[in-house]
Amino acid sequence: MKNRTKSASKARRIGAAEALCDARLALGRVTIVLKDLVKETGLSAIAAKRQLSRLRGKIVRLSPRQPFYLIVSPEHRSMGAPPATWWLQDYFTWLGRPYYLALQSAASSYGSNPQALQVTQVMTNRPCRTIKVGRVQVRFFVKRGIERTPTQQAAGAVAPLLVSTAEATAYDLVRYATSICGIERAAETIRPLLPLLRARELRRVLDAENEPAVAQRLGFVIEACGNKSLAKAVRDWLPDELTPVTLSPAKGKRDNLPLVKRWQVFNNSSELKI
Repeated sequence: MKNRTKSASKARRIGAAEALCDARLALGRVTIVLKDLVKETGLSAIAAKRQLSRLRGKIVRLSPRQPFYLIVSPEHRSMGAPPATWWLQDYFTWLGRPYYLALQSAASSYGSNPQALQVTQVMTNRPCRTIKVGRVQVRFFVKRGIERTPTQQAAGAVAPLLVSTAEATAYDLVRYATSICGIERAAETIRPLLPLLRARELRRVLDAENEPAVAQRLGFVIEACGNKSLAKAVRDWLPDELTPVTLSPAKGKRDNLPLVKRWQVFNNSSELKI
């Protein structure tokens, strides 16, 4: 009798990993952690890893150093992984770290996508290596005090997903312009966002970040994009006395550059004019 019980138990565990993955996929879940697989199936860690390794094409490990796996549905097999926006929340919950969809990826969620984006851009509080899994790529940016940045749940997302507000997105695009695309491309992405921006929420972002130099550049960009009322809201937030800055910090010296006095910004862009 004991042998029959053991045999039945063993039979139930054969294919347990695949069965659990199928069940999760049916519920719209596309992630699984080794510890959860062991707990829910009764498999040993070694047996669980062995079963997962047999599911190539259906399961992909996010990183060789992390026991975090993605479940690949038939519709995503050609990509080699589900879209990052489907699993970012689960991943950062598992890591125990803050995050939000940011920069051009956030702007795209609000309908501003002047350029086709091949990489998902994510803000977090510590450096992370770029993730490449199948054709899905995630690049991480670091912000101290990330918890102060206003965020919200992304509208229409398949899975829970935090995204910076439209106002915080515009701010980040200017702050990280050098790292992503340059100030001109940042302005190109911000322009379609302007109808969504609210002066009160913009001031809330400026209060949270408290970086006058970035605010000066942001105000310049907003005015250059043609929205004087929002630009005024930024200028009203700034102190009367400003320290001069260049519009793009990466473009070197200020010699012979025109100074826009109300922003105290040396304009080193050939495309953006006020």
